Amino acid sequence: MSYLVLARKYRPKTFSEMVGQEHVVQALSNALTQQRLHHAYLFTGTRGVGKTTVSRILAKSLNCQGPDGQGGITATPCGVCPACTDIDSGRFPDYTELDAASNRGVDEVQGLLEQAVYKPVQGRFKVFMIDEVHMLTNTAFNAMLKTLEEPPEYLKFVLATTDPQKVPVTVLSRCLQFNLRPMAPETVLEHLTRVLAAENVPAEPQALRLLARAARGSMRDALSLTDQAIAFGSGQLQEAAVRQMLGSVDRSHVFRLIDALAQGDGRTVVETADTLRINGLSAASTLEDMSAVLQRMAVLQAVPQMAAAADASDPEAAEVARLSAALPADETQLLYSICLHGRADLGLAPDEYAALTMVLLRLLAFKPAASEGGAAASAEKKTLTRPEAAAPSAHAPADTPVVQAPQAVPAAADRAPAPPPVSVHPAPVAAPAMDCATAAPARPAASAAPTRAQATPDDVNQAVQDALDAGDRESPPWEAGDAAQAPVRAAAPVRLPVRSPEDLRQKTPPAPAHTAQAAPETVAIPVRTAPEPGARLQPLPSAAPAPARLVRTEEGDVWHATVQQLIAQEAITALVRELALQSQLVARDPDHWLLRVERESLNQPTARERLRAALEAAGHARQISVEVGVVIDSPARRNAHAAAERQRVAEEIVHNDPYVQQLMRDFGAKIVPGSIKPA
Repeated sequence: MSYLVLARKYRPKTFSEMVGQEHVVQALSNALTQQRLHHAYLFTGTRGVGKTTVSRILAKSLNCQGPDGQGGITATPCGVCPACTDIDSGRFPDYTELDAASNRGVDEVQGLLEQAVYKPVQGRFKVFMIDEVHMLTNTAFNAMLKTLEEPPEYLKFVLATTDPQKVPVTVLSRCLQFNLRPMAPETVLEHLTRVLAAENVPAEPQALRLLARAARGSMRDALSLTDQAIAFGSGQLQEAAVRQMLGSVDRSHVFRLIDALAQGDGRTVVETADTLRINGLSAASTLEDMSAVLQRMAVLQAVPQMAAAADASDPEAAEVARLSAALPADETQLLYSICLHGRADLGLAPDEYAALTMVLLRLLAFKPAASEGGAAASAEKKTLTRPEAAAPSAHAPADTPVVQAPQAVPAAADRAPAPPPVSVHPAPVAAPAMDCATAAPARPAASAAPTRAQATPDDVNQAVQDALDAGDRESPPWEAGDAAQAPVRAAAPVRLPVRSPEDLRQKTPPAPAHTAQAAPETVAIPVRTAPEPGARLQPLPSAAPAPARLVRTEEGDVWHATVQQLIAQEAITALVRELALQSQLVARDPDHWLLRVERESLNQPTARERLRAALEAAGHARQISVEVGVVIDSPARRNAHAAAERQRVAEEIVHNDPYVQQLMRDFGAKIVPGSIKPA
């Protein structure tokens, strides 16, 4: 006699034998008892939860004739009448099962629907059961819509699917839908205990718990794994054998890992990971079991009363309770989240166990420091509050903006955050100006303020930075008692000594003046801080940049015409053309021309030689020399001035246009800055 697997041998024959689907059993039993029968049923759920079983029990309930042959529709089929036995054995002519996974075309569905015109042969109803109905094609679904909506009174449809999202809504709306839920591990454990007791197979409770968790809500998977475990254990179920068969990790390793993480013991964590590698245990199973234990710990931490209601026969309950008390609740949540995300990283790493070790070390790295210093450092890292500004000087008047120069530059660690970028405008601001010499205290002779001949861009930047630092030490306007008395730093210009054009032409700077009567020439550089929030919303005018200063010379006219001719003939390109455009013709004779550029980078030997060859080919000088200096008349500056003049003329034409003026006067129209382009 052939062996019948447990999943088929213990398939439920009646609704009372169904486990884990009480909501479906109750609804169908009440409908059968009250004779409120729908013509189409749709059962959905994952694999092994009882979809086909429910459809067969429903078919028996509709066609059961009772032991005496006089029975009717019932919620408790007898199981001994010809209809019940034939349906269980698959020989009942009025019960048809169609596997849509292998018969998904329109021809198979039409062949099934052709039988709908004939009345039942033996039973009370014809029952068409279509398994995995979501595998049917769209044409097959459309072919059965009409019959599914208005079938004959003796025809019942039973559809089953594991993916209801793929079933068209036109089919869903014609069916009474029941969702069979995955079964809880406790439900699977109880059923396995009854099955093994009926089979007289000794089993350890912890081995059955492993099988129940490995089934993942499927009773068929649980019974199949039980068959495999019985064969693996030579007719008995022991925890060690089942754990070895499933490749699952011993919970003692999981508890040791969580305990080491709670204590911050990195050595134990790494040693336990190496033990898992040596024993060949699954890294994914390790993280999965850790997630399960951490979930139980989180429940106990949130609801301590659950510890008293724990199953006394569960040997893990006491260890879970101990760990839940040793690990803070926030760390438990963090470890749980990292374990879940760590499972996705296992497939990305070249070595599964290396990825497991990294996940465990990540758990340890994110553990908050227990010491006070670590807590203070952590709190300092998380804070976003800027240090308070220093109090203003008590000797400065409240209504006068005073800019003080600092005596010494503070260290990088002690300085306040850098101020926002400042804008330097050439136009003076209507505000009382104050020289730095009168506002700042006297400095030593070695660090005296530079004179007009000694001023450099670095000095200017340093003076502006000193003014900003001094301004940041003032109390902000919103902290003052009266907003009207708050100093306005944006209106206080900083006067700095600069060089004159005569000094720039000299190769050696003049000696600095140390007498008090020789006051250096100063220029006002206003410093503007960040605008108010409301002012930031206003559009900034996009004025075109002013072209560089141009002083037309007689040699410049000749050089500009020559360069334009060379460019038009494409005799010079790229860097050579740039050299010609940016240079100024200083002096010339029939055979030699002297040019001047401002940037040394343009004075390249290759570019200079190509420009000489182009000039010689055009009938000009055969030799050229290029020096570096101040350029006041170049073709590029002439072109820029010509473009600016065209832009000015175009804007003047638009502004003076009568129609434009009428629009601005009548409708408040405005010309968008930068939108006017010369033709």
